Amino acid sequence: MAEEQTELEERIIIKDLHTKEIDLVDRDPKRINEDVVKVDFEDVIAEPVGTYSFDGVWKTSYTTFTVSKYWCYRLLSALLGVPLAVVWGFLFALISFCHIWAVVPCIKSYLIEIQCVSRIYSLCIHTFCDPLFEALSKLCTNIRVAFRKEI
Repeated sequence: MAEEQTELEERIIIKDLHTKEIDLVDRDPKRINEDVVKVDFEDVIAEPVGTYSFDGVWKTSYTTFTVSKYWCYRLLSALLGVPLAVVWGFLFALISFCHIWAVVPCIKSYLIEIQCVSRIYSLCIHTFCDPLFEALSKLCTNIRVAFRKEI
């Protein structure tokens, strides 16, 4: 009975990964586009003091800019959003696939093979270099350094 309950919970967790609810109000919860695409009318068009257009032109320009930006974005996202989501999904699936099935196994294989080489290298160092440096250290033990201050 406990095994059936655990299996059911695992199925629910796996299902939740692919069907989780998305937030339709906050569509950038990690703030990845915080400073990239925040472009308002005032960021693009500005009239310096003394060179103002008619107030009606300024208001119409503001409304035209804002509405056209809004609707062009909506139209582009309606036409290209789903196809680009498929492309990006495929790309990230491909990257994940390559990482899981190629990169990690190659690294693990390399680490296993290099471990054998490192043992041979360590053996060579201990066999040839240790006696050499030990003899050099015995030669240098009788060297004395004295500092004198001459006036």
